Amino acid sequence: MSLLPFKPEGVFFDLDGTLLDSAHELYAALLELCEEQGIAPPPYERVRPVVSRGSRAIIGAGFPGIAPDDLLKLVPRYLELYEACMASQTVVFDGVERLLAALDAAGIRWGIVTNKPGFLTDALLPRAVPHWKPAAVVSGDTLPVKKPDPAPVLHACALAGCDPTRSVYVGDDRRDVLAGHAAGLFTVAVRWGYLDGGDPDAWGADAVLDHADELAALLGVGEVAA
Repeated sequence: MSLLPFKPEGVFFDLDGTLLDSAHELYAALLELCEEQGIAPPPYERVRPVVSRGSRAIIGAGFPGIAPDDLLKLVPRYLELYEACMASQTVVFDGVERLLAALDAAGIRWGIVTNKPGFLTDALLPRAVPHWKPAAVVSGDTLPVKKPDPAPVLHACALAGCDPTRSVYVGDDRRDVLAGHAAGLFTVAVRWGYLDGGDPDAWGADAVLDHADELAALLGVGEVAA
């Protein structure tokens, strides 16, 4: 695998579906909401692909055909249910811990740019991965706009003190690639995430990878596969 055309100053990641697999508890919250509303729950396989799009998409998967205004009324309760079980089933994707440790050892700053609301991001990280020390965390409501707008990615670069043109953005959704490109970063789409039912090879990312170990090799902090 070829290395980056530059030594990275910073590497920034989407959260759910890229670093953490939180789909099972997001689904568990939906099951509770469906039970409260007297609705038959959808299968997990229908919900997992849309997790990266957030609570509205998840609720929509469980309540197909619901009116937009009625869906919005369910969002606060869904978030309450999710917050109550948050981090109970969250796991780190395979290879991610090695990758982040290698970035730390190499002195490369890394951070998180997510569309998840800040109160959930701030609660999830210390519960699920209290040992992580990101240089920047930007949530969906940190700024007035969120991905695919490039502003959150640029804000993370500024917080971490990194030149965007010498940084990388990694995500599992087309919006991640759009935001990273517009911010001037090298973009990586990862096939191990939720993907929103899309084809990451069609998103225009600079690289599309199958495993975090491949990302480590690309960044020059892991062994290059033969």
